[in-house]
Amino acid sequence: MTTGSKWMAALAGAAALIMPLGAFGAPASANYPAKIGDGEGQLNIVAWEGYAQDDWIKPFEKETGCQVHAKYAGSSDEMVALMRSGGGGEYDLVSASGDASLRLIYGGNVQPLDVKLIPAWNDFLPNLKSPPHNTLNGLHYGLSYEWGPNVLLWNTDKIKEAPKSWAAIYDAQYKGKVTVPDNPIQIADAALYLMKAEPKLGIKDPYELTQDQLAAAAALLKKQRPLIKKYWALASDEIELFKNGDAVIGAAWPYQTNTLKAAGVKVEDTIPEEGATGWADSWMLSAKSKHVNCAYKFMNYVSTPKVQAQQAIYFGETPANPKACDAMNAIEAGSCEKYHLNAPASYFDKIHFWKTPLPTCADGSRKCTSYSDWQRAWQQVKG
Repeated sequence: MTTGSKWMAALAGAAALIMPLGAFGAPASANYPAKIGDGEGQLNIVAWEGYAQDDWIKPFEKETGCQVHAKYAGSSDEMVALMRSGGGGEYDLVSASGDASLRLIYGGNVQPLDVKLIPAWNDFLPNLKSPPHNTLNGLHYGLSYEWGPNVLLWNTDKIKEAPKSWAAIYDAQYKGKVTVPDNPIQIADAALYLMKAEPKLGIKDPYELTQDQLAAAAALLKKQRPLIKKYWALASDEIELFKNGDAVIGAAWPYQTNTLKAAGVKVEDTIPEEGATGWADSWMLSAKSKHVNCAYKFMNYVSTPKVQAQQAIYFGETPANPKACDAMNAIEAGSCEKYHLNAPASYFDKIHFWKTPLPTCADGSRKCTSYSDWQRAWQQVKG
């Protein structure tokens, strides 16, 4: 992760600027249960599409008596909004990515977790035990889950020569056939491309942009706008675009690639030469959860090697628990290596993981732009 101690020190001073006034509170204090008690009978979760499949949810329900009600969200912004809806007590858990987790922490929307009640945490990759996107001042506001890259996806029938650069999604020859996520964090993808395409801009971190650098990324995305068939919100939106031939190239997750291939659509994906942005998701517990015991039972269950492997193979991502390697290979031979679970350190270096843009840069200067700036820029991009 492109984070460090200086960045963590900058959080406190920048936190009040992450969200609009009125949406900002203070991190919730720890209020750990003494133990995990009997389940309350239900669990309401906000999750990425593909994170609550029957293959592993039904056995959990049978084992615990906790009936899972899942609400799929298409973006981190939607996840944040849902976790604040109804006064914040409507949902118990959320599978938040790094561009949402700090907003939820500083908004007082999620509560610290007692990792001692989740034994599998001890087996997690060192990078994901206490990462800065879900851990603050030694308190674990999130339990790391799965992670992976945002890939370049294309139709091999329509594009014969495999693209090697993100330049392809800005290429006029694909006008009306491009699709990318409808998400302000997509600005980071443009910034990542510009790091190499226009080094004079001086971009060092795609999530730490000055006003001029943000303007340059937004200008590139505005230039891309006429090429876009549709900005996708849910993964299923992009899948349908590729199935119908409405899109032939775009930014995607491995989940879309796997689903399209299973449906017989001829697609491939790659991490381009510039590298890729990516997500590292965390299960986070609502500060006003009504089903805390079921929530802890769920977090214990999804941290086990078997479930981590099932989730990883289904979605095309990498578990936080390296003990899932054998279980992955049992489901799909060679998948542990395919998704780099057995070589995480080198793979981590290729991915610029999502994090919330803050106005205070890692060097302590106040030259960077906030997430609110990114949201405004994204709306201008879409027109």
